[in-house]
Amino acid sequence: MTTEENTGTVPVQKTDEQWREELTPQEYAVLRKAGTERPYTGEYWDTKTAGVYQCRACGSDLFTSSEKFDSHCGWPSFFAPLAEGKVRYLHDRSMGMDRIEVRCANCDSHMGHLFEGEGFDTPTDQRFCINSISVKLVPQDASANPAE
Repeated sequence: MTTEENTGTVPVQKTDEQWREELTPQEYAVLRKAGTERPYTGEYWDTKTAGVYQCRACGSDLFTSSEKFDSHCGWPSFFAPLAEGKVRYLHDRSMGMDRIEVRCANCDSHMGHLFEGEGFDTPTDQRFCINSISVKLVPQDASANPAE
């Protein structure tokens, strides 16, 4: 994982006006203005449903339920993205802290933050702390993947 400054280009680029038309005011505040929903209020913080978490703004597959774990922080937590290159990382020095912001690599929408070295019993010792409003869960369709 490498962090970069906010200079890269992303495939999906829309004007601020287009984003405002497509997103609800709450979605816009988090996805486009890097806001944060309150802990324990989002739709997915404690869900156990199997499936893929897509970017709510562009539909890109970002995380899966296989990497989701309960960190007791009040937001959905994942120990890794679906694949390298699905998200991008930026230095975030706002709010008097030095953090790593996580954004969708496809449309540059704010997802949340990445924390490392917290001691969670996960394969990566990373916690992708993601806003529920930034993603949409597409449940796994059992009929599409019959048992072999």
